[in-house]
Amino acid sequence: MADLSYDVLRRLVAAICLIAAAALPAESAAGSGSASLGVLQMNLCNSGRAGCYTGRAVPRAAELIRAEAPRLVTLNEICQDDVPTLERVLAGVHPEGRVVAAFQAAGDRPSGDVTRCHDGQPYGIGLLAHLAVPQVKHTVLSGTYPVQDVKDPELRAWLCVHAPGVAHACTTHLAAFDRAVALAQCRHLIDRVVPQIRRRAGYLPTVLGGDLNLRDGGSPDVRTCVPPGHRRVDDGGVQQIVVTSDITVDGRRPLGMNGTTDHPGLLAALTVDHDPDR
Repeated sequence: MADLSYDVLRRLVAAICLIAAAALPAESAAGSGSASLGVLQMNLCNSGRAGCYTGRAVPRAAELIRAEAPRLVTLNEICQDDVPTLERVLAGVHPEGRVVAAFQAAGDRPSGDVTRCHDGQPYGIGLLAHLAVPQVKHTVLSGTYPVQDVKDPELRAWLCVHAPGVAHACTTHLAAFDRAVALAQCRHLIDRVVPQIRRRAGYLPTVLGGDLNLRDGGSPDVRTCVPPGHRRVDDGGVQQIVVTSDITVDGRRPLGMNGTTDHPGLLAALTVDHDPDR
């Protein structure tokens, strides 16, 4: 991925806080205060090509969304049509406001096209977010990492959704077979892309949820990718939720997927400090 252009950076930074407004009433979004928010990260192994595929992960994801009512859902190893399916579920849980959805396909090195699921759909990552203020416009930005595992045909990508003056959230699925590459990708997203945005246009809280293929205590250690002051929770494995220092992690809970995929769900309860004077 080339560095973000100024225009893209300007549009991205106009809103680095999709999360805060997702849980705020309209009158609070414009003022100071805090907001509670649930974030659900899931790797659904739904390509149909991997050994962990069962064909039952999306229905299980829908069950968890209904049961836990998160405001933000980050999705890895999905097919493109999984996004509108789960978008409808989240919209049913939160009938007020509106739900925005985004998908980013992984690249495919051999073909120069996108990676595809067994049924031919594009394969990649997705993000769903509930906005309490329906008229807030959102923007989707994504990219492919400049550093990739040359032995892996899948080109890893990142995806962000944001709304002006409201919030910013990202998801990614990092390299699976080369931990050094995964760490380089993590650092590119957190240490390069986001700081570029802040230098250009200011600061707002940020949440990243994804399968980083890096562990607490691993080699390399995922903590070497987390900037000072940031907070992080994990599922006991490679799925991580990383937030900036103005977001408090009130709790985290792995959620059983009942054998439908090879990863648990990861639910985090967050409190976002929405400070317009920051």
